[in-house]
Amino acid sequence: MTIRVLPDVLISQIAAGEVVERPAAALKEILENSLDAGATAIEVELEQGGVKRIRVTDDGCGIAREELALALTRHATSKIMSLADLEQVASLGFRGEALASIAAVARVELLSRSTGATHAWAIRAEGGQLGEPVPAARGPGTTLDIADLFFNTPARRKFLKTEATEYAHCAEAVRRLALAHPQVAFTLTHNGRVQLRLNAGSPAARMRQVLGEAFEQGAIAVDAAAGPLRLAGWVMRPTGASGARDGQHVFVNGRYVRDKLIVHALKEAYRDVLHHQLSPAYCLFLELPPEAVDVNVHPAKTEIRFRDGRAVHQFLFHAVERLFAAPVACESAIPVSQAAASAWRAPHQVPMPLQVAEAVAFYAPLGQESGIRNQESGFGAQDDGVPQAPLIAETDEGAVPPLGYALAQLHGIYVLAQNAQGLVLVDMHAAHERVVYEKLKAALDTRAVPAQRLLIPVALTLDAAVVGEIAPHLDALAGLGFEVSVTSPISVAVRAVPWLLKDADPVELTRTVLAEAAEFGISRLLAERRNELLATLACHGAVRANRPLTLPEMNALLREMEATERAGQCNHGRPTWRQLSLKELDALFMRGR
Repeated sequence: MTIRVLPDVLISQIAAGEVVERPAAALKEILENSLDAGATAIEVELEQGGVKRIRVTDDGCGIAREELALALTRHATSKIMSLADLEQVASLGFRGEALASIAAVARVELLSRSTGATHAWAIRAEGGQLGEPVPAARGPGTTLDIADLFFNTPARRKFLKTEATEYAHCAEAVRRLALAHPQVAFTLTHNGRVQLRLNAGSPAARMRQVLGEAFEQGAIAVDAAAGPLRLAGWVMRPTGASGARDGQHVFVNGRYVRDKLIVHALKEAYRDVLHHQLSPAYCLFLELPPEAVDVNVHPAKTEIRFRDGRAVHQFLFHAVERLFAAPVACESAIPVSQAAASAWRAPHQVPMPLQVAEAVAFYAPLGQESGIRNQESGFGAQDDGVPQAPLIAETDEGAVPPLGYALAQLHGIYVLAQNAQGLVLVDMHAAHERVVYEKLKAALDTRAVPAQRLLIPVALTLDAAVVGEIAPHLDALAGLGFEVSVTSPISVAVRAVPWLLKDADPVELTRTVLAEAAEFGISRLLAERRNELLATLACHGAVRANRPLTLPEMNALLREMEATERAGQCNHGRPTWRQLSLKELDALFMRGR
């Protein structure tokens, strides 16, 4: 076989397979050039999903006549001049491949008028063959008209999807760049009909326009910095997560990227508050010095490498994780509008004819641990010493706790409470599960898991392999609050369990822990699977459905939730409480109509 140098046109057509695999990829490259040129308004016109035509018009700095042919030539660019420039590239485009690749597989017209020029110039290319620049008419800026994409590479064209699918990808490319550049106006037209019109504005306004009101209402703002790293944007509350993965948008220095390190860091930040089958949604903008990230990994430029990936991972994880670690008091529900607040009357809680026990046996330990007393929990007391529901003075609305005061228990499952906004519904098992879970984590972190000795040791029969696996690690189990001794090759005696779980079934509780220890090993269990183990223990120790609670017990649970990190979700990602505002309640009964 004879080795030959490939023709430039064929080289460009091969490169087009990586750079321009579909119309959306071509559109992305063109839009990035417009943004690099300083455009403040960009118009996109598509026909047949971009396959028939892609026309992009901008008001950027334009291209001079003598540089028009270079713009359509391989490896010609104004973005970099040396290796040093490449290592700290700040522009979106820099490789000098995109326009040449597009010109090799389409019919292209490039029309541009540079700043200060008396008129515009146009150049045409078909299948990689360039014409000569000719005078043209247009204002300052550039128009790139691409017709019949892949007309000369039918093998590539047959891999394209339906018109609707290709258009959807193009529209997504526009939305992504629009999110990162809210100062630029975008207009998208498909087959002669305007599909998207985005005016220049604030980042928050652009987020609302592109991602919708549902995302805006469920999002939490992010603003964090550490040294040269800066993170801004929004993350969806765990209760707003869904099974789809199309709501994840991450930009690094204004460039949309798909990076495994970033995805993993954000997934870990959600791990303690999100159901494992759901995916978080977010729109985040990471800024760091250009030399700290390598964007020259793939021609599509959506893959990157960080110089210090560990630092970036930890920064992202902690920046997002701390948002969900806030107690209920800081988490706040959707704020009440000024109009609703002015018309609103402070809730007035009156004594209800509930049979309330004098002792708060169930929550007494929690109250002792956190310093809660009856009066601090909102409990009142009659002369005979029996607690009753508290009274909320009309002038005391500012002192009402975030989750308010308990009113009653519904079907032994939900706690009903009223706060300044209206009605609060609490899933008592999910809420208590989170409280116990966070207490177990704190106790294990300080190596102070208190144990509750059993009055009579419990015998537990196990598989011989399990007993053999855990026998050398009884001291490590004691660090978890489990005092276990081996009594035979197939049995152990349980003498103590964690104090926080003393009301759980000691047999099932210990059996679960020993099975986990035997399967994964005690070292791995306390390291990699630590949180999974503690979540399982918390589920065993949380109050079960149909357990009657007294009014003081319910209030103690509410106060504990307000003081507990991540109290808005249980360990499995389910919400622990919901707010129904007075406005929503009025709508249910058509009040004011």
